[in-house]
Amino acid sequence: MKKSLLIFASLMLLVLSACGKETVEKNGGANDKLQKVSLMLDWYPNAVHSFLFVAEEKGYFKAQGLDVDIQMPADTNDPLKLVAANQIDIAMSYQPQVLVARSEEIPVQSFGAIVRHPLNQLMVPADGPIQSPKDLAGKTIGYPSIPLDEAIVGTMVKADGGDVKKVKMVDVGWDLIPAMATKKTDALIGGYINHEKLLLDKEGHPMRTLNPADYGVPDYYELVMVASEKGLKDKPEVFKKFMKAITEGQKYVQAHPEDGLSILMTHEDKTSPLEKDVETKSLEILLPLMDAKAKPFGYQDPQTWEKTAQWLKDKKVIKATVKAEDAFVNY
Repeated sequence: MKKSLLIFASLMLLVLSACGKETVEKNGGANDKLQKVSLMLDWYPNAVHSFLFVAEEKGYFKAQGLDVDIQMPADTNDPLKLVAANQIDIAMSYQPQVLVARSEEIPVQSFGAIVRHPLNQLMVPADGPIQSPKDLAGKTIGYPSIPLDEAIVGTMVKADGGDVKKVKMVDVGWDLIPAMATKKTDALIGGYINHEKLLLDKEGHPMRTLNPADYGVPDYYELVMVASEKGLKDKPEVFKKFMKAITEGQKYVQAHPEDGLSILMTHEDKTSPLEKDVETKSLEILLPLMDAKAKPFGYQDPQTWEKTAQWLKDKKVIKATVKAEDAFVNY
């Protein structure tokens, strides 16, 4: 579940060269009544994707007349690039990344909030001296050189009354776990509470997490479902049906987490094998964070989009003003 907020120039070239290519199409043969839909995950299959594989396994997609092809990205930047270019129908991405794309006039929109709260949290050793962000003065923070992470740390430290200038950010790439395990850094940002933290805990490096939403960062949506403006305009019924199917998938996982996880495990990618104990704990963390309470699964609050867009602008992660209503639709 990694992300980068670097939107390459090639993305716009893809958008311009796509020429409105439509990927939602009818299947032939026995499935001639099903509409084929391509979905690209944000990362390799893991606990957060359980509802999708359940929807596939239990026939919820088929019941909505959909034949969903679930794909894994070759690169974490691919989903948003390809959906923007109408090369795939649906991408799993991140709310901040969608807003960055919108600020660069890339025509994508979110149509469902999947994980409703930040998973990317500041991590420090559980037995260490860092109790809150202000304690990071004179400390080093390992991160994958992403502007969003810098904005998160700066906001947290300032909100806690600390001096941002006394915090040293160290680019460790995606070697977040080794950086902490070898004590190369005093803290981490860019890792997830349902993945890196669990692995560090398991390896004997228990971590304390500090939630950005408790220190001035908007309580943004970590994972969202994204489509192109063209796709949403031309085939709205497809996305409505998709949301109905994944809602049923999520209901099943909530009611039967062990079975839902077992279904996921049968779809693990051989290059990224899953550890059942880690994924079990991950799902326990995720389910409450995916719950929209009284609202339908996937519902998006306009204020969350407004606050996140304004914060990204204030922190200069994006330069252009993005209207919240242009970045998402609810079904």
